[in-house]
Amino acid sequence: MTVHQIPNTIKTDSFWMPFTANRQFKKAPRLFSSAKGMYYTSVDGRQVIDGSAGLWCVNAGHGRPQIAAAVERQLSTLDFAPSFNMGHPLAFDFAERLAEIAPKGLDRIFFTNSGSESVDTALKIALAYHRAAGQPTRTRLIGRERGYHGVGFGGMSVGGMVANRRQFATHLPGVDHIRHTHDLARNAFAKDQPDHGAELADDVERMVALHGADTIAAVIVEPVPGSTAVLPAPKGYLQRLRELCTKHGILLIFDEVITGFGRLGTPFAANFYGVTPDMMTTAKGITNGTVPCGAVFASRQVHDGLMVGPDNAMELFHGYTYSAHPVACAAGLATLDIYKDEGLLTRGASIADYWRDGLHSLKGLPNVVDIRNQGLMGAVELAPRDGAVGARGYDVMVDCFNRGLYFRMSGDSLALSPPLIVEKSHIDDIVSILGDSIKRVA
Repeated sequence: MTVHQIPNTIKTDSFWMPFTANRQFKKAPRLFSSAKGMYYTSVDGRQVIDGSAGLWCVNAGHGRPQIAAAVERQLSTLDFAPSFNMGHPLAFDFAERLAEIAPKGLDRIFFTNSGSESVDTALKIALAYHRAAGQPTRTRLIGRERGYHGVGFGGMSVGGMVANRRQFATHLPGVDHIRHTHDLARNAFAKDQPDHGAELADDVERMVALHGADTIAAVIVEPVPGSTAVLPAPKGYLQRLRELCTKHGILLIFDEVITGFGRLGTPFAANFYGVTPDMMTTAKGITNGTVPCGAVFASRQVHDGLMVGPDNAMELFHGYTYSAHPVACAAGLATLDIYKDEGLLTRGASIADYWRDGLHSLKGLPNVVDIRNQGLMGAVELAPRDGAVGARGYDVMVDCFNRGLYFRMSGDSLALSPPLIVEKSHIDDIVSILGDSIKRVA
């Protein structure tokens, strides 16, 4: 139970919280009232280090005046404009700026409002692309076990997190999954990329043998799954996946909702691993988490493959009311300015080793069974308690919050991913608080 809650100051009944054990939370709420830089402030005035960049999204740190000013200006100038058969300049400016930092060739941008929408959009584009190319039998979508691709029916179907799937009986038909790469037996406590697991990409060949290449539209993976607690790609794995998708005419989609915008010390994970997919889904850091926005980055081949038929025909029957919302575009442009001016899209590379060494210093603490890292992402995995999976991780998370550290937990794995402005002193504090808590609670 949290020891820092001001009682009787807020009514909690009406808000049905997402991805939360509502009854448990509302007995002892953990509430933030403000944020600045690397820190949240709790309702009782305590400073809490943001160890997870909000939800993997506040890459430039909290409370950036430049973004707030851009949003205020835009709201008073053009609060909304449709993107259906109309437009506004900021949408085109924002797309051009994103194309400039994209992996080479992924310079056609379709705007969404979230990572979930980006994933469903990319899946629909893949299906439409193959139909336009005269291959309408390519309708099957391949995800990966332990993958998270949002909460739309498309993303949930290709996703591989059991808890996200079991409650909802209806999934898209024609979906299959390759195996995940988490291998404690061979890769526990690996630093950066694990040595073992590249051969798991050959599951694509198994999918082809089972279903036929001419039925498969796309394979979608996270380069580094985040919601299942940071599973770095084994050496050579993504390269092999790219080779096999190219060989069989299958589109490869990288879900970079978490890894995009500097998280690995490069603009995107595609840059980090030297592998260019056919499409890339993004959100979160695209506006520093300030205004909901997402984008699908598509290759020229995919985009141009749909530019067929009469000029007056809609090439893709898809979109959202708030696609390229003016306020989101203003926030995004201001965010890109900060990333450029402060070098944040590559800053993580200069501090990644310090981050790695700090996390791995926790090896040997009670019930720590694995530590993983890549760029400015990291996870400490704890052994579950008998008959109570997730309980140990939850207790550590609450204890850390009470002592000034916030992070995300996934079962008994503690996932960390601080804002890209993090300094060594912040990393020292994160590691110290987390280590003490593991000793005390775990």
